[in-house]
Amino acid sequence: MYVSIGKRIAMRGILVLAGFVAVSLPIFGQADNPIVGIWVGDLKVQAQSLPLVLSVTEEGGKLKATLASPSQGVKDIPVSSISFIAPKLEFESKAIQGSFAGELSPEGTTISGTWSQGGGNFPLVVEKREAAPLSAMARHQEPKAPFPYKTEEVTIENKKAKIKLAGTLVIPATTRAGGAAFPAVVFATGSGPQDRDEGLLGHKPFLVIADYLARRGIASLRCDDRGIGASQGNFASATTLDFADDVEAAFEYLASRREIKKGAVGILGHSEGGLIAPIVASRDAKVGFVVLLAGPGLDGEQLLYLQGAAIARAGGASEAEIEGALSINRVLYGIARGPGEGTAVADEVKKAYLEWVDSSASIKEEEKEQARQAADGSVAQLASPWFRTFLSLDPAAYLAKVKQPVLALNGSKDLQVPPAENLAGIRAALGPGANPKNALVELQGLNHLFQHADTGSPSEYGNIEETFAPEALKALGDWILGL
Repeated sequence: MYVSIGKRIAMRGILVLAGFVAVSLPIFGQADNPIVGIWVGDLKVQAQSLPLVLSVTEEGGKLKATLASPSQGVKDIPVSSISFIAPKLEFESKAIQGSFAGELSPEGTTISGTWSQGGGNFPLVVEKREAAPLSAMARHQEPKAPFPYKTEEVTIENKKAKIKLAGTLVIPATTRAGGAAFPAVVFATGSGPQDRDEGLLGHKPFLVIADYLARRGIASLRCDDRGIGASQGNFASATTLDFADDVEAAFEYLASRREIKKGAVGILGHSEGGLIAPIVASRDAKVGFVVLLAGPGLDGEQLLYLQGAAIARAGGASEAEIEGALSINRVLYGIARGPGEGTAVADEVKKAYLEWVDSSASIKEEEKEQARQAADGSVAQLASPWFRTFLSLDPAAYLAKVKQPVLALNGSKDLQVPPAENLAGIRAALGPGANPKNALVELQGLNHLFQHADTGSPSEYGNIEETFAPEALKALGDWILGL
């Protein structure tokens, strides 16, 4: 989970945030309709570049399309409507509340136009390609079929939200005495639109973890976030509490399976998922245990200040620059946490933000202009239901009610959820009467994704070949089997 005004990397960005995976889309042959095929471009947002892939097909004379972001690992984002009346192309994705309008070049090789999302408009040019970009780096930990365990595609109903979630159930081979039922975990993804594997820059950490657990006799269920992949629902309008409802529905389904040991189903959450897990466990005593992978121990606002400073410091920012950024974020977050409806809050945030940009002596004029142009998108994000909810959510309020065993793992080089402060917050929230089976562990040399890292900066994630450190996998498996 990561957000900062100005130089923003991951939590919820202009197209998609967090959850990054290599995208492999089908190769289309020649078609009569020139718009059919794969279109690839870079969405420029301040200093960030977000690759965007539009995949267009035609069935029965009707166009269909999906979106993907190779660098952020989200694919199969549904396009709710698309039209092409040469040379104009228009499409909309309600799932991420984004739209595009552009024109096909006379040569039929590029489409130039404007991407709109979150109140911001951004120039975008996409180029026709024979195939979508792939990750250049091998990921040796990614498991390949055939697997020594059973996998099953399942559909889960969240009756409260009236949506269905798509997931993968993994059942170990029957090696337990007498074919006894298995302990199991439900995965809870981190921030941003995530597929069931919680993909990131070619990595699929939840797939790697599920494979490891299955080989040790632990079942699992992982689902696409609502509105992502094959799951129904609207991701863009959902909050952390809505995602907790989704995870609880998945838990209830998994606990009902005959292959699963009664009372031995836990929830494993990474990053924001580490907030979701105790939310569900605090209100459902049937949850057998909780695993927090880089889970927060501070409320959302304090966490964002801490991670923003840590990442800026690792990037070479001076303490004066860090304090300047924190000072404006304190003002903006204070407004976002306050009362009022979305539009009024957005207007107040925008006014404060632009006043700060205009008056800041430390920002170059060309950077000020970029900030002004991106203001609407940044402000809309701050005024969104998800962000306003996240700022106020305090994991301590839920952890204090969790009586089940808790395993909290953090990497010593985690800059997004720094271990010292967050593990201390988790320990304090669990209290002196905490479950004796609790374990809070700081793993040396690992980053937010549990990779062995140099600095822990998010900029390293995609360049590290490792997906999930073996010692973290072992600690996880040993603890669950030891309950």
